[in-house]
Amino acid sequence: MTTALLQWSRRQWQTGRVLPHLFWLALAVLLLWLTLRAVDLGEVWARLAHLQPAQIALLLIVNVAVLATFSARWWLLLAAQGYRINYLLLMAYRLATFAVSYFTPGPHFGGEPLQVYLITSRHKAPVAVSVAAVVIDKVLEMAANFTFLTLGVIFVVRAQALPGVSETQLLATSVVLLLLPLSLLAALMLGRHPVSALLAWAERPWRWLRPHSTALAASRFANAVRQSETQSIALCRHHPITMLLAVGASLLSWAAIVGEFWLMTAVLGLDLALPEAVAALLAARVAILLPLPAALGALEASQALAMRLLGQSPAAGVSLSVLIRGRDVLLGLLGLGLASALVWRKGRKPFE
Repeated sequence: MTTALLQWSRRQWQTGRVLPHLFWLALAVLLLWLTLRAVDLGEVWARLAHLQPAQIALLLIVNVAVLATFSARWWLLLAAQGYRINYLLLMAYRLATFAVSYFTPGPHFGGEPLQVYLITSRHKAPVAVSVAAVVIDKVLEMAANFTFLTLGVIFVVRAQALPGVSETQLLATSVVLLLLPLSLLAALMLGRHPVSALLAWAERPWRWLRPHSTALAASRFANAVRQSETQSIALCRHHPITMLLAVGASLLSWAAIVGEFWLMTAVLGLDLALPEAVAALLAARVAILLPLPAALGALEASQALAMRLLGQSPAAGVSLSVLIRGRDVLLGLLGLGLASALVWRKGRKPFE
């Protein structure tokens, strides 16, 4: 295992992939240092120290409830294709993939290959079926996220919760982001193969310069992508009730996220109105979109800035970010343990 890891690290250095990661990590550490340097750490500690065991227990219970909503979309999409998997097991899979995504740059992506692997290897589902469920799940998740950003911006603007912030720029950015997943979903609904078309267009100028083995591998990959898109199209067009239920699951997840975040602000004694809590949550979600590992530095800076704009102490925002990060790191470590049990213990099937 150690030898394999060293070989992987050497390949990363040789291909230059590590340098961008080191850049983002250094930027994250710098941003975190600048944020912590500008706040009263004594106040941060005091707010966290005042948390009562009953409040922490309540947060844990609510968080488990929120986690339970995250796998609903994925379960529905797999069930529509004939694979009804135990829901608790699917929650374990989702937690494992969250850990991979969380601890790698860009916390919204990274764990999807593990999702595909777990379904295909442990439940004998065809790759196209597993990829289709993951792709549609991710597209609907992105659409829900950016819909929340758009509606949240409108809500915050109308409530004037963040004075001094450029309303037009915020709204324009959120609408552009929302159009990306909606365009992909619309293309699949219309029976198009957008990813296959994009891959074919991108590789066309280099087709004649590639050696035969590379061209063959690229052709197989393109065929696999097209098969997955075909399965995704069938899922979108032939299971409209499932798609509507998946959208409903997304709405339920976001209601749970908003409720949990508002509860976190309440236990820290921030006493925020709902528009103010939504504004702070918007800042946190934007920070998570940045390509920083675990949104390090960006989350803390976003919450400190949001609280300052809301008339609160920046230290209160850092306290909130510490609470959020503590939750996510705990879940991430648990997810890594699950990933290890699920992937490396191939001969056994825990949790079943």
